[in-house]
Amino acid sequence: MFKKLTLTDILVTVVIALVFSVIYKIWGPLYSAVSVLGLHIDQLLYGMWFMAATVAFLIIRKPGVALLAELAAAQGEFLFGGQWGISLLLYGLVQGLGCEIIFAIFRYRSYHILVMCLAAVGAAIGSLWLDIYYGYITELALWNLSLLVFARILGSIVITGIFAYYLVKALEKTGVTRLVRPLSNKHYEALDEEIR
Repeated sequence: MFKKLTLTDILVTVVIALVFSVIYKIWGPLYSAVSVLGLHIDQLLYGMWFMAATVAFLIIRKPGVALLAELAAAQGEFLFGGQWGISLLLYGLVQGLGCEIIFAIFRYRSYHILVMCLAAVGAAIGSLWLDIYYGYITELALWNLSLLVFARILGSIVITGIFAYYLVKALEKTGVTRLVRPLSNKHYEALDEEIR
């Protein structure tokens, strides 16, 4: 499979990221509104901030796309006046890296729903690590911290893993993804033969 990112891949990834940066900007106030309900219910929505990475990877299917998508989406959210300021860029970095590590473990060849769910967990772990660094969660009692971690990981699996997977499947049925990648491995093999 041809793994080098082309200019088209980068541009499509940035467009996907810009769409998600608008969604992220809208998602911020919703997340804040739900947080008043307590018991970390807001953490069930946290996975939306990782979704650019899995959607972009499922569409482009090349190394580096998830990281690029998360960084570009975080940058876009910051430029649109995201409520968390410059820290968004660090979160985009660690969340994108969390996804990239999982995709690299599977050698960027598996696009199964389970891999997307694992990537969601990788992004969630990255965000939790940064929360610890910033001191957001270090004061919580163990039971409260456990509830937060469980809710964030569960929400990430549902939104970033399952929902993103089926969203891209729906896009594939419309034919939109054919504009940026062939339909099957057979087409990739044909491309590899042409390149040789």
